[in-house]
Amino acid sequence: MKKNNYSNEIANVVKQFLDEDDWHYSFDENRGNFKFGLCIDSKMKNIRYLVDVDDDNVIVYGTAPVGADSDDKQMMAKMAEYICRVNYGLQNGSFELDFRDGEIRFKSYVDCDGCMPGKDVIRNSVHCTAMMFERYSPGMIDIIFAGSNAKEAIEKCEKSPEEELRSMLSALGEEFGDGGIDEMLERVAQRLGIATDDGTECLSAEDTDVHMDLFRKKEGAE
Repeated sequence: MKKNNYSNEIANVVKQFLDEDDWHYSFDENRGNFKFGLCIDSKMKNIRYLVDVDDDNVIVYGTAPVGADSDDKQMMAKMAEYICRVNYGLQNGSFELDFRDGEIRFKSYVDCDGCMPGKDVIRNSVHCTAMMFERYSPGMIDIIFAGSNAKEAIEKCEKSPEEELRSMLSALGEEFGDGGIDEMLERVAQRLGIATDDGTECLSAEDTDVHMDLFRKKEGAE
């Protein structure tokens, strides 16, 4: 097999990250490709990774284990609209839909022309891909298996942490009016008897935001 041109130096950075973080992966020395899987906190359960090293870039692909039915035109139209709605305003990477077979994947591109990426850059690309699927794969599942429309699916996925918390509490029969998220958390802690006056935080508004900062959308994107 003919060996593709790729940077051994860039490949070594990827290897170093994967080894230090104890990932189980395979590496194709002819193509410069790393392959591994990851379980995620989502109905989709897991994604398949392909890290493609070139001579001046790295592309991280995360592929869903399920896809849209390419023979179902209505489903494909809904999924295409959903992908467009998700991608609009994203600051890092994008989802892709293959109209040939319904495959769904997320792509993150790292430009290495004239510079060598650090391990943190590779880590962010790998982790961002997982975070994106954790946030948006429920909408994909709803379209594939429940026939949801794109607008409903994305609105459900893009609820703010405060809206999600308020919705969960409402489902449990708790009503907190117009109070902010900090007030709701404080009242929940009091109700559950969780002491927070010893300097130890049980939960904070910032904690609920931590994953969103990696891929928040630009202002005005909806």
